Amino acid sequence: MGASAFDKIDFQYAGKAPDDLRDSLEAVSLLAELRDDEQKAPPQDVLAAAQGDYTRLVEALYAQGYYGPVVRIEVDGREAATIPPFNTPSQIGTVTVTVQPGKRFKFGAAQVAPLAPASPETEGFRRGRPALATVVREAAQNGVTGWRAVGHAEAKIADQQITARHDAARLDVGVTLDPGRRYRFGDVNVTSESAVKPARIRQIAGIPRGETFDPDAVEKAAQRLRGTGTFRSVVLQEQPTAGEDLDIGIEVVDRKPRRIGAGLELSSSEGVAVSGFWLHRNILGGAERFRIEGQASQLGGTSGNKPDYSLSARFEKPAVYGADTLFFATAGISREDEPDYISDTLEFGVGVSQEFSDTLTGELGFNLSRSEVTDLYLPGDPTRTLDVFSMPTALTWDKRNVTLNPTDGFYVRADAEPFALLSGAESGDDTGLRFMLDARAYKGFGDEDKVVAAVRMQFGSLSGPDASSAPPDYLFYSGGGGTVRGQPYDSLDATYDNGVELGGRSFVGLSGELRVGVTDKIGVVGFYDTGYIGPESVYDGSGNWHAGAGLGVRYDTPVGPIRVDVAGPVSGDTSDGVQFYIGIGQAF
Repeated sequence: MGASAFDKIDFQYAGKAPDDLRDSLEAVSLLAELRDDEQKAPPQDVLAAAQGDYTRLVEALYAQGYYGPVVRIEVDGREAATIPPFNTPSQIGTVTVTVQPGKRFKFGAAQVAPLAPASPETEGFRRGRPALATVVREAAQNGVTGWRAVGHAEAKIADQQITARHDAARLDVGVTLDPGRRYRFGDVNVTSESAVKPARIRQIAGIPRGETFDPDAVEKAAQRLRGTGTFRSVVLQEQPTAGEDLDIGIEVVDRKPRRIGAGLELSSSEGVAVSGFWLHRNILGGAERFRIEGQASQLGGTSGNKPDYSLSARFEKPAVYGADTLFFATAGISREDEPDYISDTLEFGVGVSQEFSDTLTGELGFNLSRSEVTDLYLPGDPTRTLDVFSMPTALTWDKRNVTLNPTDGFYVRADAEPFALLSGAESGDDTGLRFMLDARAYKGFGDEDKVVAAVRMQFGSLSGPDASSAPPDYLFYSGGGGTVRGQPYDSLDATYDNGVELGGRSFVGLSGELRVGVTDKIGVVGFYDTGYIGPESVYDGSGNWHAGAGLGVRYDTPVGPIRVDVAGPVSGDTSDGVQFYIGIGQAF
């Protein structure tokens, strides 16, 4: 333990002082902060902290409803407030803080008026409840917020009468609000220089001109602009006019237009995966994004799989059919060299995504691909050409409190992709549907959610063509970092009636983690994963299961936790060795 800032600090309480009050007072005290500091503070810092604590402690007492307190702070027996700042003692031994809270006040009269219809209620703001200063501030602010929510942008507190009746320990509160004029949205003015065209900035913001002013619409407009990734900062200002219109000023600062990045993941069975990207923001002057990304995976490792390669490009344009709609176009080439097949693919796609709310997003696209597939599980390794037209759709419901490292909430994504085999299919086997569901939930426990329970359920189904006719990347496998840790990558497949072992037409994955924070940066994780692959389109138990479990370490960084997991097989016959995984971000 380091040296104290002074020899001793003593907090004393006269009268009733509940434990939570004592904790809150010491939490705001500068003297308590110096006491806990490992470095010894000079006497002038101790005196400044003592003199500053008067106000901090009284404000904390008011916040808890104590409006008649007495606070004394003595430095070696002298009241700190009487010590001249230019006559600081050369040494300080003991600081004594004496707090007499007095009676805790309750509300007598408690009124904020006039209130708008459906104004948010303030819990605890009524006669007879503890008269917390924080509740008074919240009640006044809720009154202003209620008026702003119905178009009164300049609503404010016009007057306040707050009387403390010490003999009865009552606090009478009367707050008068001035709603001001009701506004509607007027012009949207871009007030800063930007490489993005002003018309596009207004279009992306989506301020509903002519409609009644709504502060939520202003905040949503700011979120849309930030969400493009084009701007380093976004500020929206309300600009009242002499009439009924409220203009909105938009000030933005551009990010640098180009960015490059790289990623690296390592697994003992899957080997190294290397990725890199080049990104151009605002490529056409309308906050569009163009990204080229390449990846090489399965480099080395113990699974014996040969490397896979991919190169893709994606163009995005926000606010095409409305402020919350995004248009995208994709193109890519890839080579997959797996134990069951080799596939060389060229594909193109277009689509739109629609944000229905802050947590719900939908996506619809159209894809066309051509693949040269070599079936390694058949004698002679025959090659077939597959032309596939598909319509991928997705719905994402994201209620996680933090995306990179959630401690509460849930995430659900459902993907449904109807497709047609334009060539390479057997008669009557040319249409189908691939469905995938990914559901995750998180719950934190203890102080600051130091312990987090995380669970994940995955479900996949392929209907239509049989496994030998379907595009191989539409089939399901289990094993590896994304499904079952402790089992080799894609090591579990399905066994069909003809004895062929191939990717499955159904998949079930279940994972659980217990994440425990050891320090602010370091955490440990225990996990268990299990996976099922079956030959049928919908789970009926005729397939195979395997499972793995292990321990991991997490080190938190601004871009997400660095993950190191060590896992081994628990059940199934696809592995008998230990696997380890290194990457960035939680496993799910």
